[in-house]
Amino acid sequence: MKVTAPRLRTASRPDAAASPPLTTSAADVGMLLLRLAVGLLLAGHGAQKLFGIFGGPGLSASGKGFAELGYHPGEFFAGLAGASELLGGLGLAVGLLTPLAAAAVVGVMINAMATTSSNGLWADKGGMEYPLVLASAAIAVAAVGPGLLSLDRPFRWRHGGWLPAGVAVGLGAVGAVVVLAFT
Repeated sequence: MKVTAPRLRTASRPDAAASPPLTTSAADVGMLLLRLAVGLLLAGHGAQKLFGIFGGPGLSASGKGFAELGYHPGEFFAGLAGASELLGGLGLAVGLLTPLAAAAVVGVMINAMATTSSNGLWADKGGMEYPLVLASAAIAVAAVGPGLLSLDRPFRWRHGGWLPAGVAVGLGAVGAVVVLAFT
């Protein structure tokens, strides 16, 4: 091994072998931007349903809309969808329990696609394209991992992989099937 000045400086630090210096990559910043955009938009959408903020209808009116779509009791399912969007969106935004946050998003987006499937992929009112993109983004975040700029930084799933992606898809699909079975 060739001895160089940078190696000597690194070797002279007592913590050099324990932890290499962390650098923020463009991928980490890009993943942060994706998580913030998707997560905060979903969280806002959930807050509209639950609390009537950001110009939303609130839980009672959302419940009536859910009942018209065949979800009974409508207010319960509106609350479930709103909580899934709010908590799943916030989890994605900050990168906390990312596979579970992505599963919440996938589950509610599968239900959104199921209720809009008769409208087709693209429609002026209620096409499937928006929930499909949001579910895909949540799965992609779980598959790639939330990155270093996340609260999941100390956990293994920060790097993503097949298991976190499978958890997001599997739990999301099971949750969606259970909800759809009761409608």
